Amino acid sequence: MTVTSPFENLSGPGKPLKAELPDAKEFAGLKRSGHARLQDALNVSLSLESRFDLAYNAAHALCLAALRWSGYRSINRYIVFQLLPQTLGLGPEVWRVLSKCHDIRNLGEYEGDLNVDERIVTDLVAACRIVATRVDTLGPVIPRKP
Repeated sequence: MTVTSPFENLSGPGKPLKAELPDAKEFAGLKRSGHARLQDALNVSLSLESRFDLAYNAAHALCLAALRWSGYRSINRYIVFQLLPQTLGLGPEVWRVLSKCHDIRNLGEYEGDLNVDERIVTDLVAACRIVATRVDTLGPVIPRKP
C-alpha cells in the first residue's frame, strides 16, 4: 500500500496545490512582509480591525513562505493554514486560531461583517508569533523538486 503525503493528496489537476520549485527571493519577500505586518499589528494605537487585518495578513504571508519553502504553491488562501502541521510542525493550538481568523476575515471581506474583539486579536498575534518563530528556523531555500 502506497502512503501519500497531504501535499500529494492536495496536488494535481483541479486540486488546490501545485508542486513548484521554491524561490529564495520570493521566500525572503514573504518573510519580510510577514514580519513587518506582525510588528505593525502590535501597535495598540491602531484600531482592532486594523490590527486584526495586519496580523491575519502577516500570518498568511509567513504560512505561505513555509509552503513555498516546501516546494508548493496554493490557489486557495486557507490551505496554507491547513498544512501547518506539515510545513512547520505546528498543531491545532495554532492552526485552529488561524482558521477561525480566516473565517472572520472572509465575513469582513465579502459580507462587510468584521466582528473582532481584543481576545481574537491577541490570540491571532500570539499564533502569528509562533509561526514567525518557526519560519525563521527554516534553512536556506534550496531549489529542489517537492
